[in-house]
Amino acid sequence: MDVFLLNKRLEVPTKRIDIPYRSNYYKIGLCLRGRAELKANLETYTVESNYLVTMSPHIIKQWTFMSDDFDSLNIFFTKDFITSNNNLNLDRFPFFESVARHAFQISAAQSENIVASFNFLQQKYDAPHAYRNEILKNLINSLLYEIASIYDRQPALSNSVRTRSQLLASDFKKLVNVHCSTERSVTFYSEKLFLTSKHLTETVKEVTGKTASGWIEETVILEAKVLLQNPSLTISQISDTLHFADQSTFGKFFKKSTGLSPVAYRQAS
Repeated sequence: MDVFLLNKRLEVPTKRIDIPYRSNYYKIGLCLRGRAELKANLETYTVESNYLVTMSPHIIKQWTFMSDDFDSLNIFFTKDFITSNNNLNLDRFPFFESVARHAFQISAAQSENIVASFNFLQQKYDAPHAYRNEILKNLINSLLYEIASIYDRQPALSNSVRTRSQLLASDFKKLVNVHCSTERSVTFYSEKLFLTSKHLTETVKEVTGKTASGWIEETVILEAKVLLQNPSLTISQISDTLHFADQSTFGKFFKKSTGLSPVAYRQAS
């Protein structure tokens, strides 16, 4: 399935959403009522009425809480679906970046407009015909640009109002998301950013409350948790994927952070 809409509490059919996972879909969601807690990569968000949620396949997600009255509108689509036969570049939308703010509040009027767009999408989605996919693509394109306009007007999300420390921390997190499977040295990232390791650690600590090494370690653990959900991968293969010296070293690293061995975590999940 390349595109689908949901107005249910579930994220993707048959998939557990209360443990860290990665999907193949881009997502746009709007909370209508209730409250939920979302973890996207290492950031935690409270999602309430009039909150938009935007995520790409690169993001590791986890819904740690949903109130009984939580309700939302959601659309999911693959990159192949939305980019086939057009030149749309999804990377141009800042809210899909790995270090974006993935849940943010919008006004009641903006929310009404988004709901109207979702309702029109649902109407076209439920009416199959020869040009259904082309219509859906164009409507999703319009929705993406509408959200981009809203996102760009969020003062706290604009690069122009963020401090140098915040921008450096953002660049660091981007690098970690790309290289965490192969690089766990603070020196590697500080050299990439033309900083001393001390300066990088102090900056990341100031902005995130975590040291640079702590951020790297938590990112590696998060990636390991996702890989451990794939039953076709052995623990040894996961250890190799994450470039540990051997399975034993990986096991000690994982247990030190989580309190569980990789095998025990896999069984519990």
